[in-house]
Amino acid sequence: MAASAVSAPLAPTARFRGLLLRTVSAAILGPLVLAAIWFGFPWIDLMAALAAPIMVSEWIRLTPRRPLMRLVTFAYSIAALLALLWLRHQPSFGRETIVWIVLCVWATDIGAYLLGSLAGGARLAPSISPSKTWSGLVGGMCFSAVTSSACGLAFNAGDTPALAVAGVALAVVAQTGDLFESAAKRRAGVKDSGWIIPGHGGVLDRIDGLIAVLVAVGAMRLAIGGEWPWL
Repeated sequence: MAASAVSAPLAPTARFRGLLLRTVSAAILGPLVLAAIWFGFPWIDLMAALAAPIMVSEWIRLTPRRPLMRLVTFAYSIAALLALLWLRHQPSFGRETIVWIVLCVWATDIGAYLLGSLAGGARLAPSISPSKTWSGLVGGMCFSAVTSSACGLAFNAGDTPALAVAGVALAVVAQTGDLFESAAKRRAGVKDSGWIIPGHGGVLDRIDGLIAVLVAVGAMRLAIGGEWPWL
């Protein structure tokens, strides 16, 4: 009982420290990522080269005794990195496309967290990620739609309604990527994919949705050609 009495007051402090650590990490890494995207070669290429072995090592941790799934996750991650570099190095709208993708994924995470926390409701995938709700998915879709449209206005490109629809689609893809990694963690019996980012866990924990969106946008661009979604 004494131990419980002492431990209880520490819980809010522990949560505050965790939030503070996450905020500091995001404040440091976010601008670095955006700078690499903005300035392009060689910084974004170096970022991809640094991320690749970390992503592979984390997938190895999440796929014990599953060699086929391990190969699938390797191919999935490498495809995302290749899409990142290919899209960014496009002569027209390369920078804008990656900024759009990243901002929509971030908006999805923020919208899902805010509306999911406020509204709660039915669980989206309780056996995979009990904290995710359908209301959170709707919040993520709304935030991403607005962000996508705002990007079009800022870049003076694209059709606003079409970009809003694309933003909704990106939110769904991002949440699917998040659930895919969550399922791998649950099967492996771990909370985080790694420990490299203080307060956040592993690299995959931060970019699980981004990986899926990069693969999807890269495939879409290959399929229809042109400068989608801008023209």
